[in-house]
Amino acid sequence: MPDTSFLTWPFFEDRHRTLATSLEDWASRHLAKIDHSDTDAACRDLVTALGRDGWLEHAAVDPDSTGKLDVRTLCLIRETLARHDGLADFSFAMQGLGTGAISLFGTQAQRAEWLPKIRNGTAISAFALTEPQSGSDMANSTMTATLDGDSYVLNGDKTWISNGGIADVYTVFARTGDGRGALRLSAFVVPADTPGLDVVERLDTIAPHPLTTLRFDNCRVPASALIGESGAGFRIAMSVLDVFRSTVAAAALGFARRALDEAIARVTTRHVQGAPLFDLQMVQGHIADMAVDIDASALLIYRAAWAKDSGAARVTREAAMAKLFSTDQAQKTIDCAVQLHGGDGVKSGETVEKLYREIRALRIYEGASDVQRVIIARQTVGQ
Repeated sequence: MPDTSFLTWPFFEDRHRTLATSLEDWASRHLAKIDHSDTDAACRDLVTALGRDGWLEHAAVDPDSTGKLDVRTLCLIRETLARHDGLADFSFAMQGLGTGAISLFGTQAQRAEWLPKIRNGTAISAFALTEPQSGSDMANSTMTATLDGDSYVLNGDKTWISNGGIADVYTVFARTGDGRGALRLSAFVVPADTPGLDVVERLDTIAPHPLTTLRFDNCRVPASALIGESGAGFRIAMSVLDVFRSTVAAAALGFARRALDEAIARVTTRHVQGAPLFDLQMVQGHIADMAVDIDASALLIYRAAWAKDSGAARVTREAAMAKLFSTDQAQKTIDCAVQLHGGDGVKSGETVEKLYREIRALRIYEGASDVQRVIIARQTVGQ
């Protein structure tokens, strides 16, 4: 059974504790039934189930309210889903990230058109930021959006786009001015059926997810597709990542908690020379290290989430610390769990083997670990 003692920490309110208990029950009853043989179909089924049963209401704001995204709730949901099923976590997270810019900066018309569909699971969203040549460096984005009368014409490529090919709507970042630098970027709502938007490559990864390269070839969208102001794309992207970067850390925490549970089950039931594996002091040391790293990760994650929910304008440093530490330590925790399983740990289909494949990408997407170090260093010295 997972450790839930952290829910008594002062970061949480009673509503968070109630939600965590309800989601744990829901996940235990529903997620084991999902067929993963077809990744795209599984994602669609998961979005439908999450929307039908109300969990996606937390991923996007109610368009008729002045509410905001509750980061502690997002983190709790991602942690719980990841502990049960990595693809369920992915499906929930992308509904939030994909329309985060609309939730935070969209016009009333944009919010009314897309957020209800995202919240009830009848539409799938995606976040199109990364480009082949720029990776995490938004300032080197080359995709353009040229104003032509009452339309913008988009040209360029985006890659490593989660939900690519199955999304109904993309939040797309493109350059709307001359010159280099992040201040010339803008954000747009682009429906998936817009002429000139095509999937040109499917990207297969060690943990199957719907990932693609997109091409925009004279893709024309109305001027009303602009999110916020022209040139505000960098600020919009950073604000969205300020919210969702902590949730990546929470997903890593969920993977790590599952790995610890699997390791404990292994070492307390597996016998070596007539005694449980756990009787070996070195094994006890491994379990202790895993437990410490998990609690330390949780403290960093829920500090960042609590600070954002408490009104902090930006939590860039706190969120970067949470993502860097939690994803790196989750990798170590899962690797240790694989080691404690011996040969079974690398057997295809074993839980720890699947966790080993799932965790690796979290140290890369939404800012790789070394990018987080740069952010933390610059924030620490006040740049």
